[in-house]
Amino acid sequence: MGKRESSFKNMAMALFVITAVAGLVLAVVYSVTKEPILASQKAKINNAIKMVIPEFESVKDTTVWPKTGKDSVRIHALLKGAESAGYAIETYTDNGFSGRFTLMVGFFPDGSISNIEVLEHKETPGLGTKMALPAFKGQFKGLKISDLPGEELKIKNDGGTVDAITAATISSRGFCDAVNRAYSTFKKEKK
Repeated sequence: MGKRESSFKNMAMALFVITAVAGLVLAVVYSVTKEPILASQKAKINNAIKMVIPEFESVKDTTVWPKTGKDSVRIHALLKGAESAGYAIETYTDNGFSGRFTLMVGFFPDGSISNIEVLEHKETPGLGTKMALPAFKGQFKGLKISDLPGEELKIKNDGGTVDAITAATISSRGFCDAVNRAYSTFKKEKK
C-alpha cells in the first residue's frame, strides 16, 4: 500500500465536504425551528396586545409606518363590537443604555395611554430592567400626551413629568422616546 500524501487538492476537497455537511445541518435545523419561532413571536405580540388593551374583541387591521425596514412601527387597530377599543402600537427606541428596545403601547380612542408592555430589551439588570416594573411604567397609565407641553413625554430632569428610574436615566429617556414615537404614529393613524 502506498502512502497517501497530503496535497492542496485533498485538503480543499475535505474542507468543501465538511462545509457542505455543516451547511446542510444548519439548513435542516433552520427549517425545523422556523415555524415554532414564528409562532412564539406571534403569541408574544398577541399577549402584549391583550395586556395593553384588555377590552377588545378583534383586530381590525395592522398597518406599518413606514412600510418597510427595521425602523417600522406596527399599529394594531382594535375593535369591541363595531366600536374602536383603541390601538396597540409596537414601537422602539435606539436610545436605550444598551441599544434598541421595543415596547407595546396601548392607546384608548381618546389618545390616553392604557398600558405599556416591554417586549424586548438588553438594559442593565437591576437598573434599566426596572422599566418593565409597574412602579415605573404605571406612571404612564391614563396620561394624554396631547395635554403635555410640546405634545412630548420627557423625564423630570429634562423639564418633563416622568420620574426617571434611579441610576437609569438613559433607559428612562429611551422609554419616553419609544412612547413618543408610538404617540406620533397614533396621531397619523387617527387622521
